[in-house]
Amino acid sequence: MPELPDITLYLEQLRPRVLGEPLNRLLIRSPFVLRSVDPSPAAVEGKRVVELRRMGKRIVFGLEDDLFIVVHLMIAGRLRWRAAGASAGGKLTLAVFEFSGGLLHLTEAGTKRRASIHLVTGEAGLSQFERGGLEVLETSLDEFRERLTAENHTLKRALTDPRLFSGIGNAYSDEILHRARLSPLLLTSKLDESQVATLYQATVSTLREWIARLQQAAGDDFPEKVTAFRDGMAVHGRFGQPCPVCGAPVQRIRYADNETNYCARCQTGGRLLADRSLSRLLKQDWPRSIDEVE
Repeated sequence: MPELPDITLYLEQLRPRVLGEPLNRLLIRSPFVLRSVDPSPAAVEGKRVVELRRMGKRIVFGLEDDLFIVVHLMIAGRLRWRAAGASAGGKLTLAVFEFSGGLLHLTEAGTKRRASIHLVTGEAGLSQFERGGLEVLETSLDEFRERLTAENHTLKRALTDPRLFSGIGNAYSDEILHRARLSPLLLTSKLDESQVATLYQATVSTLREWIARLQQAAGDDFPEKVTAFRDGMAVHGRFGQPCPVCGAPVQRIRYADNETNYCARCQTGGRLLADRSLSRLLKQDWPRSIDEVE
């Protein structure tokens, strides 16, 4: 799922292309992608884009007459910029935003249709998408501490909870926790002051670093390869590969459609965290420490 650094890059590349430009047409190619009824797609056509903003992991197009288009890419949704006059895309294209200078395609791979578009009127209509998460890059250590410890969760859960922090998901939470050298299953109530400060610094530095990396990689081009698995990541998507800090094999915990990646030597004192399904299968044969698998 595109997260804060990815959405930031999308917005930076969209601004010079669509800000101030009229949306000539909104073509809905899949009936499942449009999740609202009023206003209709016809109501936004011809309206100029006056604002672009991020709400958590959502992209918001602010239009004339207090109209808003809210796009949530979910796991497999992506934005593609195409030249004016290009085709309306293939079967993966759910919607096309037609501008005079080019076409913005909303695509989604796979068979599950989770990406969504909502059309709403006014800030009141937009408020339904506000989850209340703190913008970490705009906050202080004290504000971060207050939000982090407001509820007792594992660090992984806390960082990815949109009610607590805005725009952080599965991928960058793994990277943040590895940089902080903290276990993803450590409870927020168990953190001392130095660990909170370390986590805050790791969160800010990781997000800023990846924004800069993505900006440098894209240059002036619209990002075409937005993925949760990037070269240069320390642990996310690197199961079994060596940790760039200590060389131990990266471990993972799988649950539902997600997984947590971590380095046992750097983050858990060498202890392997139990993978629900695999540890149940192996029972007594489940290794307890990284030394047993190296």
